Amino acid sequence: MKKVAITGNIGSGKSWVCELFKQHLGIPVYNSDDAAKQMYFLTDVRQQLVKRFGDAFYLSETALNRKHIADLIFHDEKAQRDLEGILYPALFVDFEHWMKKQDAPYVLFESALIFEKRLEKRFDAVVMVSASEATRLRRAMERDHCDEATVKARMAKQWPEEGKRLLADYVIWHENDDEDDALMKQIISVHKFCGLNPQ
Repeated sequence: MKKVAITGNIGSGKSWVCELFKQHLGIPVYNSDDAAKQMYFLTDVRQQLVKRFGDAFYLSETALNRKHIADLIFHDEKAQRDLEGILYPALFVDFEHWMKKQDAPYVLFESALIFEKRLEKRFDAVVMVSASEATRLRRAMERDHCDEATVKARMAKQWPEEGKRLLADYVIWHENDDEDDALMKQIISVHKFCGLNPQ
């Protein structure tokens, strides 16, 4: 079974593209953001995080101290690397277990930070979902109910679109929200690119 990463910067429409892969082609999608939230509460991960960052990392058995975590890693790159060094191995163990339960020729691993975190070598291919900056800005503002400055600050933390498009094996251009037919043509091309025929 092939492992295909699907990535895209904020507002690219990556999650909607993943939904179309699931709905129309039956391709399983592993949402790494959702899965990572659960990894924090695995016994082994929790013990490592408390050992590295202290008891204040958690508010309770079921809640993270998000403000404390943000304060820890915002200006400290080593702390962020340490956090990822604990979290990512558990995440990929979970991904491998999940993948074994799937009945498909390939699966998608959804993550916005494939290239930023140097994860691309873990996959057989990387698909990039892209759109113009104006479109991505509008989508993110509408989705998250925030202002332009807030979204642009978040955009600045991600690698530029142009560089990611060069690194990706395949690019899906998702500029218009109401043109799923055109989007599906690109998705089916990716499906074929992965060595398959659309159902």
